[in-house]
Amino acid sequence: MKEIGLNQILFVSTALFFIGAYGLFTRRNMITMLMAIELILNSVNINFIAFNKYMYPERLDGIFFTIFIITIAASEAAVAIAIIINLYRSHKSIDVESATEMKF
Repeated sequence: MKEIGLNQILFVSTALFFIGAYGLFTRRNMITMLMAIELILNSVNINFIAFNKYMYPERLDGIFFTIFIITIAASEAAVAIAIIINLYRSHKSIDVESATEMKF
């Protein structure tokens, strides 16, 4: 079985990052934007794991950063979903353009 190289992993990570960035900048639905942010964070996690495996296989720094990012992403998702639910209750919409009170 052929091993997957660093270039293939970086290609997948880059594709995930740009799909997430495209979704973040083009969508107006808050749930879709939250999922796009999760894609971007997962692409960063893939990079940390790949570089840890191929550059420093004896160390666990990339693994620890990945666990830290997963923890931060979970808490960020919980806070964002709470904000989205409150906005939906008050505005009956989760469109970014209708949430003008949150703009400074």
